Order: sequence, then C-alpha cells, then structure tokens
Amino acid sequence: MVDNQPHRLGGRYEVRSMIGRGGMAQVHLGFDTRLSRIVAIKMLRTDLARDSIFQTRFRREAQAAASLNHPNIVAVYDTGEEEVTTPDGSVVSVPYIVMEYVEGHTVRDLLDGGSPVPIDEAVEITTGVLSALEYSHAHGLVHRDIKPGNIMLTNTGKIKVMDFGIARALTDSQATMTQTNAVVGTAQYLSPEQARGEAVDARSDIYSTGCVLFELLTGQPPFKGDSAVAVAYQHVSELPPAPSAITNDVPDSIDRVVLKSLAKDKQDRYTSAEAMRLDLHRAATGALVMAPETDSWQAPATQVLPRGTQQMPATPPPPRAPQYQTDTMMHTAVGEDEPKKNTGRTVATVLLVLVAVAAVALMAWWYVSKNAEPDIERVPVPTIVGASQQEAIAMLTEAGLEFAIGDSQTSSEVPADHVISADPEPGTLVDVGSQVTVILSSGPATVTVPDVSGLTQEQARSQLKNVNLEVSEVRTVDDPSEDKDRVIKTDPEAGAELSEGDSVILFIASGNVAVSPDLIGQDRDTVLEALQGLGLNTNVETEESDEVPAGTVLRLSSTGNVPKGTTITVTVAEEPATEATQPPTEAPTEAPTEAPEEERGNEP
Repeated sequence: MVDNQPHRLGGRYEVRSMIGRGGMAQVHLGFDTRLSRIVAIKMLRTDLARDSIFQTRFRREAQAAASLNHPNIVAVYDTGEEEVTTPDGSVVSVPYIVMEYVEGHTVRDLLDGGSPVPIDEAVEITTGVLSALEYSHAHGLVHRDIKPGNIMLTNTGKIKVMDFGIARALTDSQATMTQTNAVVGTAQYLSPEQARGEAVDARSDIYSTGCVLFELLTGQPPFKGDSAVAVAYQHVSELPPAPSAITNDVPDSIDRVVLKSLAKDKQDRYTSAEAMRLDLHRAATGALVMAPETDSWQAPATQVLPRGTQQMPATPPPPRAPQYQTDTMMHTAVGEDEPKKNTGRTVATVLLVLVAVAAVALMAWWYVSKNAEPDIERVPVPTIVGASQQEAIAMLTEAGLEFAIGDSQTSSEVPADHVISADPEPGTLVDVGSQVTVILSSGPATVTVPDVSGLTQEQARSQLKNVNLEVSEVRTVDDPSEDKDRVIKTDPEAGAELSEGDSVILFIASGNVAVSPDLIGQDRDTVLEALQGLGLNTNVETEESDEVPAGTVLRLSSTGNVPKGTTITVTVAEEPATEATQPPTEAPTEAPTEAPEEERGNEP
C-alpha cells in the first residue's frame, strides 16, 4: 500500500496521510465522504491479516468495540476489509477500523520527559481510564492493552481510551512475545497472568491501569528491564516499590491504592474498575481507603511458594497432660508382688486406683480452671446504617468494636460515604474487639445523558427512563432545526454525566419560527436567505419606489411567529420608470384657426 496515493476504502473513506504507526497497525487521517467528517483509520499489517483466525477474531472484537458509546472511549464508527496487493504480488484482505478522530496528545507524550505529573492530574487521568473500563467491562469487553500510548488527552481536557477490541484480537492471535517485538512496548504494563500466558479478565485491566498510575506518579513504570521477557519476569515474581519511595510527596493512601491494583494474585486486586475508581477518589480526598497497608504486600524472603499453595503456620504441640503422682500411685497399687488369690489385697488395689483416677481428674479440672480465659464481654452492634463514615467509626469505637470497609455500592437513597449495611447486622451480639465490616454508599450510579434530539416527547421520555433519568420540565421553543413536537435538545446536553434519578429539561420544537420585522429595509438577498434559513418558502414581488434604493425590501406578508413552511411574500423596491423609457404618445390634433381679417380682405 502506497501512503502518498490517496484512495478510498469501501468507496467511502478517503485515506490521507499517516498519523501513527505501531507494531501491529498503521493509523491514517481519513475523510468520510458520505458524512463529510474527519476520521481516523486504523489498518492492520498485511502479515497479520494473512492469519484467518486473527481476521475472524478481529472482526468479532471490532464489532463489539463499535457498540461502546462512552465519553471516555474513542468511538468506533465502522469496520471493513480492503483487498491489498502485497509487494510479492499476492492479494490479501486487510481489516480496517474507522474511528473518531481525536485532536490532542497521548499520555505517552506527556511522560516522555521522565517526570511525574501532578498528583491531581494523575488521579484525573486514571479516573477517566477507570470510567471507560467500568463501562466496557459491563459490556463484556476486556481491553487487555491499557498503556500510556492508548490514552489520549484531548485539546479540551477530556480523557479518551483507544484501541478497544483490537487489543483483545491481538492477544488472541498466534503471535507471542518471542515471535515479534510488537509486545515489547507494552510488556511494562502486562499483568502477571498475561505474562504467564493464562486467561485474563477485567482484573488484568486493573493491573495495567495500576502500572499507568504508578508511572504518572513517579515518571517511570514499576518494572524496567533490557527485554520484554525480563520485564515480564518481574511482573510475575517481584513486588513493585511504593510510588512514595520514588516521589516522596505521594501520600500513603495513594500508595495503598497503587499496590492493591498491582497485586500478583488477581484475587487480591480490586474486584472491579468501579471499586478502584471509588477508592482512588477516597484517597485523593483524604477519606479512608479499602486498600490494606503497604507493608502487608511484603513477600516471604526465603522462598517463593508455587501458585495455588499456602504456607501454613507451625502448629504448637498440644499441652502435655499433667502427670503429678500417677506413677507413684501405680507403683503403690501394683508394686508389691502379692498372690492374685488374696481377695482383700485386690479390693484395696482397686480402691487405690479409683482414688488415683479421681485425684488426677480433680487436678486436671483445677489446672483447666486456673488457665481458662476469663469470660469475654459481648456487646450489640450499634445502629450505624445511614450514618456517615466518620460517625460510624466513632460509634463502633465507643462500643469497643473495630471498623472495616467492604466494597462500596451505588445507592440513590443513601448519600455518598454513608453506611448502607453492616456485617454483623446492627443489634447482633458480638465479642468486644470484633470487626464490623461496613458497606458505604458511593452515591447514585453515574449515567450518560442519551441523545434524544429528533424524537417525539414520548420517545425521549422512554429513553431517559431507561437510564434512570427523569424529565423535570418541557419547554417549547421556536427553532427551525426540528419539526413540530420533536425534541431539539436537552439540558444538560447529550453526553453529560449525571447521577441516577437526576432530571433533565426537554426542549421541544413549537413548529413556529419568528420572522423579525427588522428584515424590512434590508436588501433582497439577505432577507431571502434569512427566511429560507428559517424553513420558510418565499415569493418575490416588485414595486416601484423612489424612496429607497432598488432591491430593498418594502414589505413582508407576515412577521412574528409563523408556522414553519409558510410562504412569505417579499415585496422588493424597483426604480420608477423614466420619460425615456415611457412609450411615445401622439400629439393632439388642433382645429384650424381663421385667417386674420386683413388677410380675408385680399380674398377675391
């Protein structure tokens, strides 16, 4: 494929200059001739396109990516395949993806200098990535290639994640780290299970996001090496340092979030992108975080246990039973060698044995009683449902109980950072010092305002209800962009992030447009353009006038609010006709006059 020869894909997308190149694909600036908009076109390398398995999975994943509609995800508009002739003369079908063109720069560009970014900016970027992952994971799509080069910062300050779908197809292909250097650039962000070639899930994306957050905070990735294999080995076997060990202004709470996201065992990481996003928010605002202390991630120094095994603590030997005078008593009972037929001696021996057993039992009871733990006081779990986090901590501490945070839950009824539930439940009797796990509200779930422009009011209400949004007000406006009773826009506008249960305002077209009387006195072309722009038809008439220049509008048949599609008669001034332009007229015929009397006298 020759880059300097413009051509079209699918008879629609004009391929222009190359704007990006990677180990797997090339990205070109493109133009959608049908919708007249700039796009980005990613085309896979021809050598990968020869793999039929890759093509099938790429097509499936591209279709899944095209279904994602989120403000933090670069939109995929279309996919297709193009027949390309390779240098050896063979023809191969190359898949391509048409995407939203985003003006800005990548996080990779931001980190090229090796310096960390401000903490609040690092949190903002990571929050945008986690929001995108939260949405994609809910739709069953794992990114698998989160890295700085796949995160865009737009010129308007938005965060956009790229390459959904492509990453999964590439991972599922037959290429490995040793077959191509295409993975070297992303090895610094591979999860341990990816490095081991195991199945991955949403928690692999969380690990990669943790690597990006680490680099944003420190200016360097958590692991570095001379080769992709060396870096991958570190992901599997070595613990990362805390970010504060490299950049000392990173607070401990953010250290804890980073290290939990980088846990070797995915069972120890955050259970979802939402959980990490909420904990990162708590860390940034100074609230208590779910992540454990940083020193809890220290691995045993003497050995690395095989996957799936546990090192059990040594079990102390059971306490020896007290012996006391048992041996002496037994010797007393059987020490003398008496004939067995002596019945009195036998009875005495039995009695002595019984006394000895009773003595041992009594002493054992005394020993156990003396060493038994005292009775532990039991207290009821206080009623903390609905209380704030700080209030719950104070109430549990006063009751002699320990506070622990569980996974947060969204709630439209319980305010953010207030208690939804507790385990054990309030009122349950527990030992003093017991731990109570508290579920905090993260507030209402976040939803995106759908684009309902052009719909009827009933259709718009239905779509808004589907995402748990309400209509608080309907305003009728004069707007020519939509037909009567169709939605023009919403407030907040489409794409805005709201909490579940929030309300929006619908703007409905009245079907009327406002014709301004100020148009009278303006020139003909200006008035016609304005009226036609309002969706009105026009009829032009002329009228002679010497008071205004020719071409000036003298009258409009209607002004004010008129129905869209109305025909407006525009009366335009023209110059009055001059004498030179008037048709000639016949001179009046005069009656002959009589000759003067003197002349009549000369007549015969």
